[in-house]
Amino acid sequence: MIKTDFTLEPEHLSAKLKRFWDLSAQKLELIKKQYDESLGSPVFTVRGKYTTRGWTEWTQGFQYGSAILQFDASGDRKMLDYGCKNTILKMAPHVSHTGVHDHGFNNVSTYGNLLRLIKEGKIDANAWEQNFYELALKISGAVQASRWTAIKDGGFIHSFNGPHSLFVDTLRSCRSLVVSHLLGHIFRGEGDVRINLMERALEHVRATANYSIYYGEGRDSYDVWGRTAHESVFNVKDGNYRCPNSQQGYSGFTTWTRGLAWAMCGFAEQLEWADQEDGNEFMVFGGKEQIMSVMRRAALATSDFYIKNMPADGIPYWDTGAPGLENLGDYLNRPADPFNAYEPVDSSAAAIAAQGLLRLGHFLIDKGAPEKGRNYWQAGLSVVSRLLEEPYLSTAEHHQGLLLHTIYHRPNGWDHIPEGSKIPNGESCMWGDYHLREVCLYLQRIIDHEPYYTYFSCAR
Repeated sequence: MIKTDFTLEPEHLSAKLKRFWDLSAQKLELIKKQYDESLGSPVFTVRGKYTTRGWTEWTQGFQYGSAILQFDASGDRKMLDYGCKNTILKMAPHVSHTGVHDHGFNNVSTYGNLLRLIKEGKIDANAWEQNFYELALKISGAVQASRWTAIKDGGFIHSFNGPHSLFVDTLRSCRSLVVSHLLGHIFRGEGDVRINLMERALEHVRATANYSIYYGEGRDSYDVWGRTAHESVFNVKDGNYRCPNSQQGYSGFTTWTRGLAWAMCGFAEQLEWADQEDGNEFMVFGGKEQIMSVMRRAALATSDFYIKNMPADGIPYWDTGAPGLENLGDYLNRPADPFNAYEPVDSSAAAIAAQGLLRLGHFLIDKGAPEKGRNYWQAGLSVVSRLLEEPYLSTAEHHQGLLLHTIYHRPNGWDHIPEGSKIPNGESCMWGDYHLREVCLYLQRIIDHEPYYTYFSCAR
């Protein structure tokens, strides 16, 4: 269980954040100079050097989005130019990519962040540049929404596994649908039928909350409050739910911790979005109060599970049911050990989860529940504080990664195991680096009294 530091304030992390942004700039420069982009998108490091891994092209937006976040935090125009130039030159295939469920990762992280900076007045742009970013986001949301499976009680954006497959991480791609809707895009299907992007986003949120998250109601023998299934499998002929499954976790009946983190962050940010929308627009979808109650329940459940079932410092092992954990003894009551001999930790899950905890805590405090909200807020601060220290913050001069001890695909054995170790450790991944930058920017802007950072600010 996380041992939360209730004395922490965002300002207490200022020195750590300054060091972090300096290291972040160094790592981005190393990748710019050393990584061969002809090989494909950088995915994870091997012996400190970024390499690719052909599966789906879902990490390139994090590469260029990281440079844009670096500019936001530091004002470094070279980073802005790098991120902007490569978004324009290289991200178009991701806008039209019909074969993935990752539009919210690739395109909101690049086009979305650039458009947000224009709206905030942090960068100058002419009308054509703004229109270009808006058009990319409009189309991205529509392409993502077209990857649709109808079920008996709604529908969902299906994963690259096929129309039967609902991934919990796809929740964060609802961002692309929401942004496209907020920008006023009209998505049309066969016979010029208008397809409501907001409706599809909300139906996907509902499906994820209903089938990917457990609430201790006896759905199966392993149903506890907040447990998360990576994949939910449906019969596409009759629209019935069949079973939980996992592609990157240990099993469908354990919790892959990065999937849990995607849910925490995704539900919290969608809760923030729904809260700021006009209630009249939600009436045809069941009403704003009902929709927000679904989001809130899922956010609370997953965050409670995270706080209760992670090691004391909030850095998780890669799956709560990983078979080697029994060899670690009372591992939940002490800090995680990335150098143990049995199961790897996944610090990228911690970076994602920390943002979910902070956003949920901020939301609850703002809504008049300060005591409850503070539990999540302080837990999020505690996790970020730990990630900004060794052995998780990468300080080695020649290591291209920023966040160490991340895991991509443990079952497939894709992660590098260093000589003398029995498990993967010491390496970074593009989504881990990006999401650590994202949560650090979130806190940096609060410390600097800047506008509150949300993904949907780009459409305001």
